[in-house]
Amino acid sequence: MTNVIDESGILAISTRLQRLSDQLRKDGQLIYKANGIEFEPKWFPVIYTLHLKPVLSVVEIAVEIGYSHPSTISLLKELEKQKLIRSKRDKADERKRLIQLTEKGKALVTDMQPVWKRMVLALTALTDTKNNLMKAIEEVELQMKTLSFLEREQQL
Repeated sequence: MTNVIDESGILAISTRLQRLSDQLRKDGQLIYKANGIEFEPKWFPVIYTLHLKPVLSVVEIAVEIGYSHPSTISLLKELEKQKLIRSKRDKADERKRLIQLTEKGKALVTDMQPVWKRMVLALTALTDTKNNLMKAIEEVELQMKTLSFLEREQQL
């Protein structure tokens, strides 16, 4: 069954991507819960980044995850409240906060790694279509780096 948004085509791409993202996050949360892991999918970019790059500044995390500085700060506060990350002052620059996983955060990552492997398999199967979604997203992101949606519209 289609609806107005589905029928609107490319004009509703943002809405449809948001809808898809919401469903993936909801299912992701259910997967974590089914595996006995208390984890919010919105925490993933920071936790995963700090797993791969153990000590980063707030600005470095924002760049790595592609979020604005205020959005990153908000997420970091939430993770700090959950005791999954901790911050310390940079000895070289007192204004700079360095962020790292706590022992609780590291243990959580250890628990999640087998779940992540299964999620990768499920997501790969889900997106392995004739018009592979991940490849399409990468292509559009590259296009937008060259010329944004706004810039393209203004050229018309």
